[in-house]
Amino acid sequence: MRFLALDFREAITSKDSDGMLHWIRTTTQSGIGPLVRFAYGLKKDFKAVISAVETSWSNGQTEGQINRLKAIKRQMYGRAGFHLLRARVRPYRAMAP
Repeated sequence: MRFLALDFREAITSKDSDGMLHWIRTTTQSGIGPLVRFAYGLKKDFKAVISAVETSWSNGQTEGQINRLKAIKRQMYGRAGFHLLRARVRPYRAMAP
């Protein structure tokens, strides 16, 4: 299992699509249940996986902001109206005179 994990990390960090394909094939034959299911999941959307491996684009910043907003909404549910929610979400701005 350790070698599979190291191979996966190597395929991701080296941006090697052939290495990722090799990892998926090796893992599906490994017999380690959770890893086999993960590899089959990657195989289902192989085109997206290869795009993620080869490109340097990331939507991590966007996902982080969405996660932050959802957490605030959950905390605020049923407590106050839209104005208080907006005050917590938006950055502080000085009031105009």
